[in-house]
Amino acid sequence: MMATAGKKCVAEVEILVPTGELDPDAIHTPGIYVDRIVKGEFEKRIEQRTTRKRENA
Repeated sequence: MMATAGKKCVAEVEILVPTGELDPDAIHTPGIYVDRIVKGEFEKRIEQRTTRKRENA
């Protein structure tokens, strides 16, 4: 929602892919236009959620 409120949209990406390679329905914010693309130079981290069983209360 907030992405559509800005005057400029800058997207930081991990990988640049050729046009048409991604399914348009898989894009999270298809209603915005990107003005600038910046390829990020950052460490790729894998997030993992761990859960434990809830004790009976």
